[in-house]
Amino acid sequence: MGKHEVGTPKYIANRIKAKGLQKLRWYCQMCEKQCRDENGFRCHMSSESHQRQLLLFADNTDKYINNFNKEFESGFLELLKRQFGTKRVHANRVYQDYIADRYHLHMNCTQWETLTDFVKWLGREGKCKVDETEKGWHVQYIDHDPETIAMQEALGRKEKLDRDDQEKMMAFIENQIEKGKEFSKNYTPVYAEFVRPSEEYKVVVNLKVETKSDEDMKNNNLLASNSLKNDYKRGGCSSSGNSKVSKNCGRRGEKRTLSALDEIIKDEENKKAHINRKDYWLVEGIVVKVIAKSLGEKYYTKKGVVTGVPDRYAATVTMLDSGHKLKLDQEHLETVIPAIGRPVRVVNGAYRGCSAILRELDQKKFCVTIEISSGPLKGRIVDRVEYGDICKLHNVDM
Repeated sequence: MGKHEVGTPKYIANRIKAKGLQKLRWYCQMCEKQCRDENGFRCHMSSESHQRQLLLFADNTDKYINNFNKEFESGFLELLKRQFGTKRVHANRVYQDYIADRYHLHMNCTQWETLTDFVKWLGREGKCKVDETEKGWHVQYIDHDPETIAMQEALGRKEKLDRDDQEKMMAFIENQIEKGKEFSKNYTPVYAEFVRPSEEYKVVVNLKVETKSDEDMKNNNLLASNSLKNDYKRGGCSSSGNSKVSKNCGRRGEKRTLSALDEIIKDEENKKAHINRKDYWLVEGIVVKVIAKSLGEKYYTKKGVVTGVPDRYAATVTMLDSGHKLKLDQEHLETVIPAIGRPVRVVNGAYRGCSAILRELDQKKFCVTIEISSGPLKGRIVDRVEYGDICKLHNVDM
């Protein structure tokens, strides 16, 4: 009987059957041939090519079985690692995905008769974590890749260093507290009796009250609220009109000694800056500038508002002039510095996530001075903040 003509229903039915998976009992692994029915499989078993393959298999049985075992094991573990990673998953689910490939290696040609035997073998060899429940056997892949092991060890060392730093900081604070308690115990105030030479002797109290301008009071408050101001640490003169402060600042070459509280605050801010310093800075509600020339003159150097952050390094930007929405990478954007007195958002560094007001702009050093405007740190003055650590806020009511 000849083949059916192309396009006939019988031809289409045969093509559909040939594409899908057939019964496993009618598959010959040695010849890698799938038969569609029992009659075809019986004819194949009696064919000359199949008999030659059986003779080859009989000459070196162990070699063929070992090759089939390795191929089935590598294919199963590769699928488990690539699709499920190190997650715990039902073994039969992995096997169903494995046999979905028409050209997969069948289990009936390996040393394992059932999937349960194969799963137990994986557990004994230490290649997977296996456990049995009411729903069947579950497997979890164990990653023995040297790069993965090295990365896990590096993460463990980093966590240990962070814990050590935190313990050192707590020990330092406890030490400062103990010193303060000892000083308070040793200090005893001395009281003296007030004696007048005669009854006619008058006691005069001269309280000199100095009037200060509003600008001087503002400058003094700014200086006092920021104990870590760099110019003040170096003993440099401030712009305050206070005579005592000016007198102390006038002494050149004299450095101010930090108190225990100042040292604690300094260490805390350095630690906070180290922790909050990330390689990503995109947040919703800030105004950014497009710096990617590849987008063309229509968008190059144009400003937009970040309306969404699908992941850490990409953002959905709505352009201010055209209203178009673009999904851009962080490398194609830069922060925008507003005018003095306008609100900003700290996007990186020690005060990451805080809202602030821009107070000063130093174009020579490419840094700014800001005042925290919300949260428990409200009112704190922070200077020498890099341009890339702050960004203009969009449509904020002053």
